[in-house]
Amino acid sequence: QVQLVESGGGLVQAGASLRLSCAASGRTFSNYAMAWFRQAPGKEREFVARISWSGSSTNYADSVKGRFTISRDSAKNTVYLQMNGLKPEDTAVYYCAREQIPWSDSMKYDYWGQGTQVTVSS
Repeated sequence: QVQLVESGGGLVQAGASLRLSCAASGRTFSNYAMAWFRQAPGKEREFVARISWSGSSTNYADSVKGRFTISRDSAKNTVYLQMNGLKPEDTAVYYCAREQIPWSDSMKYDYWGQGTQVTVSS
């Protein structure tokens, strides 16, 4: 069973930075692409960023491109989301997720963390 545990959320002012972490259990972490999603109150969950299993490829939602950076440390079984220039519209619960199929670009996710709250005040 895979467990994903997010941390690093909090309450910050607009323009501040936060770094989210997602620690994964299991010895096959490096075989899977990982992603971050977010869900704001009253809105559907949306894609934020993705990093390939090798770490060589990343993708971002247009709304965060240039401000957020996804990275991974396979030695620590952890994926990160560095968020700079935060805006009030970034307020949401942030979730990390693992793709279903190893060494692939399935874009389908089977394991999710419990989420961490990010609140950005204006």
